[in-house]
This record gives sequence, structure tokens and C-alpha cells, in this order.
Amino acid sequence: MRPSPATTPTIPATAGTPASADLTLETRLALIDAAMTLRLEEAKIAYEVNTAHIDTEPTILDDVITGPVDTGPAPLPDLYPTPVAALLQRAHHRLLTAGWCSGALVDEDGAVCMLGAIRAEIRGDRGLEADAAAVLLDAIRRHCSNGDTTVPSFNDAHGNGRVPIRMVDQAAQLADARGL
Repeated sequence: MRPSPATTPTIPATAGTPASADLTLETRLALIDAAMTLRLEEAKIAYEVNTAHIDTEPTILDDVITGPVDTGPAPLPDLYPTPVAALLQRAHHRLLTAGWCSGALVDEDGAVCMLGAIRAEIRGDRGLEADAAAVLLDAIRRHCSNGDTTVPSFNDAHGNGRVPIRMVDQAAQLADARGL
């Protein structure tokens, strides 16, 4: 049996052993790693020996680990006081929660395109749809140098929703800056 680390005698450096100044940094780190690994293994064995007599009941993880309660998406805070900016903010949130699609306003899974998200979030005033689409188109044209880009063509030109979703968020910020 090995002596415990506390009682292990240390061997002083003699003329036959290399001094630590003669060793490279990598060699010293390797030696320290080996010594620490040995000490951790000894501590693990000592812990197992010292706790072997303690009778414990196995823990049933089904009773301990529980998943979060499905409460649905978090409520959307009202960041923008103006109606067009608020509509674009809700559309942005809809794109994040329902998912993004191209080629249709709403696909079979419920994902929406940029205009589909705006239409889904209209609360009463249909005139806001045109205003929100105009601000969104302006934000798109600021992003793209192509002046004849439309909202549907911009939406459908992307393979994933990262850029279109970000563009709806930027349009909400633009509408808020304009007081719309």
C-alpha cells in the first residue's frame, strides 16, 4: 500500500537529478500533471474507502429531474408605442416563434413569411399593413442596393430566415424612429 500524500517523503534534488531550472516548461508541466493525477487517484480511492460503510438508497432520477412546464412562448413586451412599429415588432416575434418560410404567406407547418407575419399580427386596422409593408420595403432597400427589390422577392431570395427576420426587426426600429 502506498503512503498517503501527506506522509510521502520528498526527495531533495541531488547532483544526480536535474534541477528544475534545467527542465523545459513543457517537461515541468508534464511532471506536475502526472503528480496531480496520482494525487487525485489516491484521493478518489480514499474517498471510496472512507464512505463504503455509509448505506445510501439509490436516487430515482425521474423524481428529481423535471423538465420545464410548457407555458408557451414568453409574452412579448411592448417596446414600441407607435402602431406601425408595434405591428412590426409583433411580426418579428411571430417569425421567431412560428418560424420562417418562403414561397407562401403561411406554410403547412404554420411558419410565415415576412408579409404573412405582418398580416397575422394585424389587430383591426388593415391600413397598418400597408404602412408596415412600406417601412419594411424601405428597410430592405437600405440593406440592398437593388432598387427594384420587393418584400416577397427579398423574403424568397434567402435560404433561411436569419436575414429576413433581422430585417423585420430593423424595420420596427426604423418605424419607431420615424414615429410611425
